[in-house]
Amino acid sequence: MSDTLAPAPSSGGLSGAVTPLESQVGGHPGVLASEDGELLIKPALPHEVAFYHSLSTDPGFAPLRPFVPKFYGTLRLEGQVSENAPAPDQGGPAVVVNPVASIVLENLTHRFVKPNILDVKLGTVLYDDEASAEKRARMEKTARETTSFETGVRLTGFQVYDLASGKAVNVPKSYGKSLKVADLPDGIARFFPILPDASLPEAVAQSAASDVAVGLPSQNTGLPADVLEPILESLREDILDIRTALSEVHMRMVGSSLLIIYEADVERAREGVQWMEEVGYEDEDDQDEDEEEEDEEEGKKRAGPPYIVKLIDFAHTKIVPGAGPDEGVLKGVDTVLALLDERAKQVNAAVKAKGKAAA
Repeated sequence: MSDTLAPAPSSGGLSGAVTPLESQVGGHPGVLASEDGELLIKPALPHEVAFYHSLSTDPGFAPLRPFVPKFYGTLRLEGQVSENAPAPDQGGPAVVVNPVASIVLENLTHRFVKPNILDVKLGTVLYDDEASAEKRARMEKTARETTSFETGVRLTGFQVYDLASGKAVNVPKSYGKSLKVADLPDGIARFFPILPDASLPEAVAQSAASDVAVGLPSQNTGLPADVLEPILESLREDILDIRTALSEVHMRMVGSSLLIIYEADVERAREGVQWMEEVGYEDEDDQDEDEEEEDEEEGKKRAGPPYIVKLIDFAHTKIVPGAGPDEGVLKGVDTVLALLDERAKQVNAAVKAKGKAAA
């Protein structure tokens, strides 16, 4: 059943029905999307609401602003009652207001035709200062039993599109929790698979096919190596910028993630790579609004970046003056950078192999 939104924020754009977010790969359930898919409505505890309000006013958070989803305000959702139900004064159901405020954010997946999505949980500490002794012990045990404590990351969950069926295949949280440190490169390779090329020699094609996760379609996921390579290179640069920003903020982050999204539709991904080469990723926000509106009227999404990466989930994030950056989070970002470097080398080898095969 859909829900009816309470009055929209002053920025506008919120009206009509909302539906459950289909592309959620991590975090708590209950995230909704607006009818047009452009906005997310996420139930949030007071700490997370306060973070988003502080983000624009507290100079301590300033370095993070470019790397966080756009925030449009808060609202409360009301239950929707059937038109045929009796009125409340006649014994019918009353509309129940959700007591938990929801934050309204941009939907980072909206621009993509087939978004491949990875949630990377950051940090070596999984509890905040307010956690009970029982929760601290439980979270410490979880960190040590997964990859969090040693590397500062856990692959929370991801989805990869099956290009034959056109449907997303969701890899659950249990997969990420089952990984050992030595398995992380394989996990990253499974999120960034190389689409097997029929023109390659059999040995190279088999190597590319082996990048696909067990249980996922064996021949129908990923991007061609020559498309994936520039995406990985540019993504690494952006994550390095995020690391620099994190190193400048005196704060503690618990339970926050890097959200990585890239285009799985091969044609759109190629257009995105071309867009990066011609326009430059940093100029995205300067695109002419009239051009965007014209593209929307034609029913076609305009060309843009083939990927995006942002920091998300701030229910347990706070400024701690004088404490320095969160070293556990920085350790996690360093792990992600190292994993991307390793994957980029593998993809580059596939590009060279294809070049030799074509010679």
